[in-house]
Amino acid sequence: MTTTTPTGGTAADDPVVITGIGAITPLGDTADQTWDGLVNGRSGVGPITHFDASTFTTRIAAEVKGFDPAEHLKLKDLKRTSRATQLAVVAAREAVADAGLPESLSDFDGIAATSAGASDETSGSAAGATKAGDIAGIVVNAAVSGFPEVEEATRTLDSEGARFVSPMFVPASLTNMPACQIAMDLGVHGPVNASALACASGAYALLEARDLILSGQADVMIAGGTDASITAPMFAGLGAMRALSPGEGDPAEVSRPFDADRTGFVFGEGAVIFVLERLSHARARAAEPYASVLGGALTSDGFHVVAPEPSGRYAAAAITRALNSSCLTGESVDLVVAHGTSTKANDKTETAAIRTAFGAAADDLAVSAPKSMTGHLIGAAGALAAMVCARSIRDGLIPPTINYATPDPDCDLDYVPNSAREVRVDHAITNAFGFGGQNCVAAFGRV
Repeated sequence: MTTTTPTGGTAADDPVVITGIGAITPLGDTADQTWDGLVNGRSGVGPITHFDASTFTTRIAAEVKGFDPAEHLKLKDLKRTSRATQLAVVAAREAVADAGLPESLSDFDGIAATSAGASDETSGSAAGATKAGDIAGIVVNAAVSGFPEVEEATRTLDSEGARFVSPMFVPASLTNMPACQIAMDLGVHGPVNASALACASGAYALLEARDLILSGQADVMIAGGTDASITAPMFAGLGAMRALSPGEGDPAEVSRPFDADRTGFVFGEGAVIFVLERLSHARARAAEPYASVLGGALTSDGFHVVAPEPSGRYAAAAITRALNSSCLTGESVDLVVAHGTSTKANDKTETAAIRTAFGAAADDLAVSAPKSMTGHLIGAAGALAAMVCARSIRDGLIPPTINYATPDPDCDLDYVPNSAREVRVDHAITNAFGFGGQNCVAAFGRV
């Protein structure tokens, strides 16, 4: 299918590109620190410090370390925002700076002026927009977002009574607040949206943002995912589900996607945010793109609240539809950034889905699983995987799947074991599969 832009061109003629990346993850407080950790195979997993986990079966997580929101946000914003929002706001600031945009879009006329001065074929500014903030938008998705705030409010209600519950509890706990707080922080007045697709949320944010740009509703989009819910109730629930690894042995070696001895996933937190715009728009302001966002697709297993559909047929359908929407063949894809949770069922099913979708071409794919290093960032996981796609394309370097020691006969692809690989990457896709059977696949290409 060919996507037509409001100016009559096609998405192939003038693709949506990534021009800025910001990240706060268990591997570092910036995108560059995170990337350095990924390509060097470092683990961000360690003992839980966010709560007393001494009585829990699982006592490890992939926490963001050394992040002090008070160093970045005003006191009033600290009181009315969740940790997930705080991470997202700071990551968004980094992405905007990386893209060469100013701190406050509402006071800057440069983007609008640039678009107004472009030719009719490349101009796509929203009608009537006069400032950058009027033609910029936000899609920042999360899975659980304000879960810690719900826990804290409930504890306060039980111990001290209703009048001691913070009036900021409700807005702080809402899933749309990371996106809305970024809009307030950066002065953005275009479309602002937030969707919840569990673990597929972060990847889908880029597809939503791309659609808003191609439909003419924004010239620039800030998009990505965030989550921060390392709490006692969350670990109690996941422990009861037996989804988490018990974390025996060295914490750095526990997350081992596709390895025969994998024992479950490691819960994490973080935020990864991007700046997206059309290529003509980026070039008009001399911005350097990382990669283009070519397309993507969604499907549903419609099978189980947690477990993937065993054959992987619907995940495979998402891959196939994403390739079709991006005008790619299986042979043209160099890299799959896997969902790769390190659970027995997910990794086996994902391998089957890749084989179904790519056929014989699956043998030539590099498959990288960043969760082996970062743990599962939940709503931010798909955004982190998109970052791996974009940086691998730009830098010609694929991060490894660490802790890979014992091959599993059911997982028989090239998982880039244990060491990064220098290789040209022209096209990459990322798989993101969420609880409830939500499958999101996004495709990226060299500009």
